[in-house]
This record gives sequence, structure tokens and C-alpha cells, in this order.
Amino acid sequence: MTVPELSWTIDVIALAIYVVTLAGYGYVSGIGALERRSIVGAVQRQREQWMQNMAVRDVRIVDAQLLGGLSQGNAFFASTSAIIIGGLAAMMGSGDKVQILLERLPFVAASTPMLFEMKLLLMIGIFVFSFFKFAWAFRLSHYAAIMIGATPIPDDENRNACLAHARRTARLIGIAAEHANSGLRGFYYAIAAMAWFFHPIALMAATGWVLGILVRRDFFSRSRRLMMVD
Repeated sequence: MTVPELSWTIDVIALAIYVVTLAGYGYVSGIGALERRSIVGAVQRQREQWMQNMAVRDVRIVDAQLLGGLSQGNAFFASTSAIIIGGLAAMMGSGDKVQILLERLPFVAASTPMLFEMKLLLMIGIFVFSFFKFAWAFRLSHYAAIMIGATPIPDDENRNACLAHARRTARLIGIAAEHANSGLRGFYYAIAAMAWFFHPIALMAATGWVLGILVRRDFFSRSRRLMMVD
């Protein structure tokens, strides 16, 4: 096996580990039993309690303001993703210059122009994914605000209808949060993918590092313990 072939083999293995590890974690962490034990499940239970409290209030201005603040965060990350996509797309035409600069650094593996463009395409794909996730989460937040505005005024006759509407609203906000969470994970994935520009072994190491961060924050963080409801 020649040196270029060996280099390509390591790159393919590193990319496969990256995709399988992070995509697999996204799938496994979304399984019902695990999700309920994670910070995602804990926050969703708090949303349900929030919407139940909202349903019995006569004035819901505070609820709309809280939701508006959450939606602005999604808009910020969506616009940030779009800016990053533009910057990476501009690098496609001058990737050889960036590649030369990188290879001047110690321990940076040599890369063919084709492989370097594949690395850029991976980064662009990640941020395109994040953009669509954040944009849809932003739109869903608008729908949730409409649901809050449409909540019936509570009285003795329609109390059950109010609570049922509140549960649907909490679920809708939860769906928006799922998309926002997926978009935010894209930023973590991009940090790991950046290591591929230096060396495929660095990509494998960064993948394990990012996976450890996600597992800790989703299942073992102090914030999760504080938000858990017995």
C-alpha cells in the first residue's frame, strides 16, 4: 500500500468513526427511556408545568415574553449558521492557499486538494443542517406563541379543555426545542470536524472529546440534577 493510499484509508476510517459515533449518539439519546432521564426530558417536564400554570392565569404576557426570548436565540443561531456557510463557501475557491498555511503548522497531515474540499463540504453540510434546524425552531416558536394566545380563558366549565390545550402547547414548544437542540449539537459536531483539517487522528480524538461533553451535559450535569422532577 502506497503512502497516499494509506493516508486516504486513515481519513476514511476517521470520517466513518465521526459519522457513526455522533449520529449514533443523536439516535440513542432520543430513545424514550434515555430521553426521559436526560436534561431534555427534565426540561420538557418543566415546560409542561409551565404551560399548566399558564392555562390558569388570566394574564399571559409574561409567558409570551419568555417564549419570545427563546425564539430570538434560535434566530441568532440561524443567522450565525448562514454567515458561517457563506464564509466556508468562499473558501472553496481559495482552499489551496488555506491548505498551504495549515501545512506549515507542525503535525498537520498533508492533504490533496480534493480531500481538503471534502473537509470543507463536511463543514458546510453541518452548518446547513444547523441552519434548517434553527430556522424551523424559530418558526415553531411563533406557532407556540399563537397557541398560548389561543388558550381558553379558564373557568369551571372548560378547565379540562384548558389543561389539554396547555399539554399540546407544551409538546409544540418541546418539538421546537428538539430542533434547536439538534442545531446546537451541529456546532459541537463542527468543532470536532475542524480537527480533520489538522489530522485524521485528531478528528477521532475530537470526536471522542465532543461525545464525552454531550454525554456529561445531557445525563450527568448539575443542571440536569437541579431540573429533574421526581
